[in-house]
Amino acid sequence: MAIIKPFRGVRPPQAIVKEVVSRPYDVLSSLEARLEAEGNEKSLYRIIKPEIDFEEMIDEHHPEVYERAVENFNKFQERGWLVQDPEEYYYVYAQTMNGKTQYGLVVCSHVEDYMEGKIKKHELTRRDKEEDRMKHVRVNNANIEPVFFAYPENEELDAIVQRTIDTPAEYDFVANDGVGHHFWVIKDKEVIKRITELFAAIPSLYIADGHHRSAAAALVGAEKAKQNPNHRGDEEYNYFMAVCFPDNQLNIIDYNRVVKDLNGLTPAEFVEKLKTHFVVEEKGNDIVAPSGLHNFSIYLDGKCYSLTAKADTYDDSDPIGVLDVTISSKYILDEILGIKDLRSDQRIDFVGGIRGLGELKKRVDSGEMKLALALYPVTMKQLMDIADTDNIMPPKTTWFEPKLRSGLVIHKLE
Repeated sequence: MAIIKPFRGVRPPQAIVKEVVSRPYDVLSSLEARLEAEGNEKSLYRIIKPEIDFEEMIDEHHPEVYERAVENFNKFQERGWLVQDPEEYYYVYAQTMNGKTQYGLVVCSHVEDYMEGKIKKHELTRRDKEEDRMKHVRVNNANIEPVFFAYPENEELDAIVQRTIDTPAEYDFVANDGVGHHFWVIKDKEVIKRITELFAAIPSLYIADGHHRSAAAALVGAEKAKQNPNHRGDEEYNYFMAVCFPDNQLNIIDYNRVVKDLNGLTPAEFVEKLKTHFVVEEKGNDIVAPSGLHNFSIYLDGKCYSLTAKADTYDDSDPIGVLDVTISSKYILDEILGIKDLRSDQRIDFVGGIRGLGELKKRVDSGEMKLALALYPVTMKQLMDIADTDNIMPPKTTWFEPKLRSGLVIHKLE
């Protein structure tokens, strides 16, 4: 069962919501955040990337930077740029991109569900990144940004969301990147009670995006429980904020690779080696998208090649072995190019599919990279199968878009 609860959200007034909200902290650099927040003292970047208030050379992990985050969080509340709701509510958050809208419920998930594996992961986390977000949660005593969960579709929850969105939205705006953001508050106590009951019948939630934020929020909650001699289990710190979307509304887009060299091979030698494990077809001078599962595109030396994996390169009964990222890592990156650790090898870089195939071609044609490898995107079913079997996906496998906007609602731990 998934334990969730409503919460007293801290939110911007309608009139200034576009000034406050921001992209997530981890999708842009400090310089980009500095530029986006320029001239806007209400920007949430001043809380989630507070280094922008200092000289450019400051270390973003300096203690003064974390202290500035909480100073700004307090200032935002004192000046009325963030206001706490009077009662505990659930919220509906919808995003529209390229004509498609996905609808999520904003809830508080239970720390113990994360610690016990009921909130399922598909990626490894790095301790340094966990600690950074843990410090941020500790100093602010709040989850400033939500995490992104998926849950198995549920008709009654869909119906509740539909009834909610038939009423006027609390927020409704289009961000500078063209993505629409829509937000409703669920205040009806009977509806709130029913949402809690319906989630209690869902065996697991799945982290789609935000593994480090999930880990940090859960670990801080567990810390607070240990530090409290009168811990009861119902304190606010036992919960952290998440936006939960039904799995049938989500799409994962491709996450591609670019490589700096051919490991001493000529282009012709490299293509010849590919033929051991793939059926190779030349496709012309423009890079094309993979046509389906187990099909790949290579862009090299001004030419595109379509690769179709031979049957002995994958195992459809193995949730990891069936993944195209596993096939390409094993038979192209490792066996031919000598790239054995995707997390640390400096010869490889990763390009989210949101940038388009043109970005891959550009990076190769410029001479920066020698080779581009385009992959067919992972499905939600594959992600959930991997999480359900306690497996971990290879690095840089999933890319979810659109990203959640930060600052629409915040969860205080007290």
